[in-house]
Amino acid sequence: MRNICAVWLCAAVSTVVSGSLFAATVKDIFQAESENQFLLTVEAALARTQAQQGIIPQWAADEISKKAFTRYAPLEEIRAEQSRVNHRMVALLNVWAKSMEDGAGEYVHFGTTTVDIFDTVLVLQLRQAALMLISDMRDIELSMIDLAKKHRNTVMIGRTLGQHALPITFGKKVSVWLGENRRNIERLKEVLARLDQSGILKGAVGSYLGLGDKAMATEAGFVAELGLKAPFLDDWHASRDVLAEYGLVLALISKSYGHIGHELFVLQMTDIGETEEMLKSTAVGSSTMPHKKNPKKPEALIFASRTIPRLAEVIMDDMISFFERDDTSRTANTLADISVATEAMLAQAKSLISQIKVKPEVMRANIDRTRGLIMAQRVTFALAEDIGKTTANSLMHDVSKYAIDNDLTLREAIEKEPRVTKYLSSSDLDQLFDPLTYVGLAAQQVDQVIGQIMLQRSTDPSDH
Repeated sequence: MRNICAVWLCAAVSTVVSGSLFAATVKDIFQAESENQFLLTVEAALARTQAQQGIIPQWAADEISKKAFTRYAPLEEIRAEQSRVNHRMVALLNVWAKSMEDGAGEYVHFGTTTVDIFDTVLVLQLRQAALMLISDMRDIELSMIDLAKKHRNTVMIGRTLGQHALPITFGKKVSVWLGENRRNIERLKEVLARLDQSGILKGAVGSYLGLGDKAMATEAGFVAELGLKAPFLDDWHASRDVLAEYGLVLALISKSYGHIGHELFVLQMTDIGETEEMLKSTAVGSSTMPHKKNPKKPEALIFASRTIPRLAEVIMDDMISFFERDDTSRTANTLADISVATEAMLAQAKSLISQIKVKPEVMRANIDRTRGLIMAQRVTFALAEDIGKTTANSLMHDVSKYAIDNDLTLREAIEKEPRVTKYLSSSDLDQLFDPLTYVGLAAQQVDQVIGQIMLQRSTDPSDH
């Protein structure tokens, strides 16, 4: 599903063999060659906008746009030049200008400041990364939907505080994951909307100095050329809140998948065994204990949920900067790291959830481990119709204690208690002790969650 390509991006893809803006993975987006292509694309958009306003000659903008591809600014030459001038942007501009005819290089980077260009590039990178991550989460969502539908009626024990509580269905459990995943997609969409407004061209101290009287119009045209929306009016360089929000949302996403990973880790424990991660037949669980089938991907999700939030803390701390500008460009590396780490986490989650083995027979057997005690609530409600809820609750508390103290099933204890059998026949008890018929509206919950999500999917950004 990863075919994310804006109009200006697709044009580059169709023209450039190497160094285009197309990226197959999030990691590709942040590679040096890709970043240089973003820089050239942004500089060309500025030149075209300034030419439309008569700030620079049209012929110069045409030449700049014609040469706005990394084959005209080879990476190795830029690196060599950077070692000489010790400035990334100056190195790129010096190398790139050599390819331009008739002095068009004189009009590159005209009136702007490097921080505007790099921050706009970062916005474009994060925007493309966010689209890819949303696409990955949508794929996982489909796997969850399939899993929830398949196990809509698969009964298992619901646990609270680590103890057996009441029956649910595995589909209901997955619907919880579904809802959380969808809320995270919606959160990332909200961040994406703010990234769309974060293209910036406000000058060295954010007051448009150096860009001339048409600076605000230039900024508006510049971001439009890049497929972005009207920019924020304030100078956000020293705020960094949108970048921090991006990091925090990825941290939240990691916690959600850490939650899923932890649950599947525990459900796969030998003592529970209700699910199983599918591994290659050649996979080895332990070098010395061949019987072990250790969870791999659940553990990876748990670890990601610990590391990704730490990266988000660094990005959030970057909001504390000095005056109008700070050397905040270093955080771009952390934003790249957290994006790539999230992509890797989602790949693990997708593989795990799409292939997880569910064991209904083990789930059913585990329900019986409390020997019917989990059905005490249901029997209480049935008795309440005749003797009242408070009296029924007190009576069933005594019966349950009697069952535990005398190593009996709850039904065996009930059958010894005439105050219960007076109102409930053997056939009544057959029905009351069937956990398959005591899952509440779990199946309907699955249906409703899936229905709502299918509607929300129609509002997601296109991945074409």
